[in-house]
Amino acid sequence: MHNEEAVARLENLIRDVPDFPKAGVIYKDFTPLLGDAGALALAVELMANPYRGKGIDLVVGAESRGFIFGIAIAQALSAGFVPVRKPGKLPRAVHRAQYDLEYGTDTLEIHQDALASGTKVLMVDDLLATGGTMEAACGLVAKTGAVIEGIAVLIELEFLEGSKRLGDFGDVHSVLRY
Repeated sequence: MHNEEAVARLENLIRDVPDFPKAGVIYKDFTPLLGDAGALALAVELMANPYRGKGIDLVVGAESRGFIFGIAIAQALSAGFVPVRKPGKLPRAVHRAQYDLEYGTDTLEIHQDALASGTKVLMVDDLLATGGTMEAACGLVAKTGAVIEGIAVLIELEFLEGSKRLGDFGDVHSVLRY
């Protein structure tokens, strides 16, 4: 299957949901893609392939949708997985980052000992919109001294220009762009 065919197959499984989570927003629902075993495997491969042979030690994904693809991509790359969680979910000492959302603020945490200095990391999430969540997660990883080798997302909403916020953390690889 050629890349254009693969992307078209995945795009056909993304539903637009108008006015969710608030009026004026068109939500990209990828749950139909998750329910299709072949499409899910294809999405994971397309997200992981640019990082094969790059020596990725760990994949980092933010709660909760970053876990969906992060763990699968970690397996595909023979790497481990490190979760970035909401406050109060991790039992040991954490690094914490608060960041702005369109409708308020949020906070993410990572164990302080989750990543050793120099560890090669791939950041993964389902969707890149304004870039706030990924920027916060990358900032947490940077505090550990780990090296971010790239950022992989299934969907990028290019018109929101979130990748511009991430320039200091490496290239963004997105499978589907809107």
